[in-house]
Amino acid sequence: MGITRTLSGFFSFTSLLFLTACGGDNSSSSENANDSLHKKVNVTDVKYIRIDDAKNFLPSWSKENILVYHDISEPDDMHPCNGLSVSRSERMGYTQTYIIGVDFQNLKPRPVCVKALPEISADGLNFTYELRDDITFDDGSPITLEDIIFTFKACKNPLTNNPHAKPYLDNLEDILTDKASPRKFTLKMKRKYIQNIVFLADYPIMQRTFYDKENILAKYSFSQFDDPNFKADQQQDLNKWAAEFNSAKYGHDPKFLVGAGPYFVEKWDAGQEMILARKKNHWSFGSSNMYESSYPDKIVFKLNKDQNSQILEFKTQTLDATTSISTKTLIELQKDSNFNANYNARFTDTYYYGYMCMNQKPDGIKRQPLFTDKKTRRAIAMLVPLDDINKVVNKGKNKRIVGPVSPLKPEYNSDLKLIPFDIEGAKKLLDEAGWKDTDGDNIRDKMVDGKKVKFEFDLNYSNSDVAWKDISQMTSEAMYKAGVKAIMNPLDFSVIIGNANNHDFDMMIGGWGGSFAPEDYTQIWHTSAWVTKGSNYGGFGNAESDALIDSIKYEMDDDKRAVLVKKFQQIVYDEQPYVFMFSSLRRNVIHKRFGNQEMYFERPGNWITNLKLLSNTGTMAKAAATAN
Repeated sequence: MGITRTLSGFFSFTSLLFLTACGGDNSSSSENANDSLHKKVNVTDVKYIRIDDAKNFLPSWSKENILVYHDISEPDDMHPCNGLSVSRSERMGYTQTYIIGVDFQNLKPRPVCVKALPEISADGLNFTYELRDDITFDDGSPITLEDIIFTFKACKNPLTNNPHAKPYLDNLEDILTDKASPRKFTLKMKRKYIQNIVFLADYPIMQRTFYDKENILAKYSFSQFDDPNFKADQQQDLNKWAAEFNSAKYGHDPKFLVGAGPYFVEKWDAGQEMILARKKNHWSFGSSNMYESSYPDKIVFKLNKDQNSQILEFKTQTLDATTSISTKTLIELQKDSNFNANYNARFTDTYYYGYMCMNQKPDGIKRQPLFTDKKTRRAIAMLVPLDDINKVVNKGKNKRIVGPVSPLKPEYNSDLKLIPFDIEGAKKLLDEAGWKDTDGDNIRDKMVDGKKVKFEFDLNYSNSDVAWKDISQMTSEAMYKAGVKAIMNPLDFSVIIGNANNHDFDMMIGGWGGSFAPEDYTQIWHTSAWVTKGSNYGGFGNAESDALIDSIKYEMDDDKRAVLVKKFQQIVYDEQPYVFMFSSLRRNVIHKRFGNQEMYFERPGNWITNLKLLSNTGTMAKAAATAN
């Protein structure tokens, strides 16, 4: 087929990864587990960490095939379209099935419910797939083209409550079927786009007969949903369908949390735990594909936000795995010889970064205009003691960043310099921006539209982790020295996100997950994502930055795109919409009673359904006998 090309060579994976403790032995010494030396390794040489299975099954190890996975936050919901949290997407990876997934071992897309990666037309606009015929929903019905088309219509529907996800679907023009091959379909795209394949990894395939029994969406086309003049809210049947589809039961009630993945939500006690149970007679049983494995009988996601309790539960082997404990907690655990005998633990780099977002477009009533000019925002950045925070909270392990691009990526702008902690310099900038203490109360103020506004604000942060509290406290104390009052405001994650979407906040601490793939910055940085209450929480952007974002996502040449991305980073750097904190290390812990352990740089960091309970039989028993 001379007019098409496959995915090989479509992406260029030339990033450099910085690895930590990438050994693969099972030594119980803390020296191996606590190795913090960073080595620069080309991605073509090392893509993940493989840890050898334990040679002996210790008497204290549980033989129960239930994996208890520690977390510090729970999903905002488990809706197939409308959720946002990282914990949601990670858990849905085990309960849902997608067209495309991620090959964590090789850092590239992999086919999931299709036979192969797509054939791509010469113009780069048509992506042709063929569905596998062995994947079924829980009622035994196979995934069909009807389900594929329904899934993307449901996500594109203007009435579906998923503004954060819609930018990635803007470029999808239509889904074409092939009468000669009933399992073939073609995604017709409007323009060449850097994520025309990998975006499919974010949308689980939904069963049309479950979510749309009356087949309402079949009456509407993709072109209608793209048409800005289409009045979706005036279509009675569409409104009725959307009201039902957006309802809370599809995000929280286990009876309605359905999918084609190997596990189902057996129980969800909000604030406590979520239990995933392995399905009986699932279509994937017997597969040799590690990504289709489902070894644990159950996976218990246990919520525990208390550092002391976390340490106790690992020391007593109550928990089997985590990527969510703090650096301080893991270092403390690694001092314990029993912990090192029972667990493999590694620090590995990630594409994640932490930030403090400032509200640049407040309503002026509930939220005052504090961060509306870039001099003020730069002063705020200079008042966050990031180096001290890294030493105290992260024990010096995390790496500071200057913008929204991971240092692991080739398009990272290394010319940008870290913002120094400089109280006197910040005071000068605040003076220049008109913020002065005119009433002697040690808090700066300013006349804005004839009204005296004090420079004091809520600093929102998640109450799920003591690290966020420490960051907030150190920030608040430093800012007060410059006459700025940051009021610590711990909240549940769902409340923080809800307030951010509604632009109802002053300043918030958060983090973004990242990926190896070329990035579309629309969701977080385009002005349209503020207007639609997407993830541009602070209201960053102008015509120039929007134009760059629009160009970046359609530039297929890696070198040309890198130039644009670096220009974009420069604008973000100059405007200072965030205080960019750290590119974080993942704290990955897995109990040695499980085999097949691999730790990835790509999220979620490990593939827990592939963790296989070891036993006293077979090779382990022989090894133990030989040792004795």
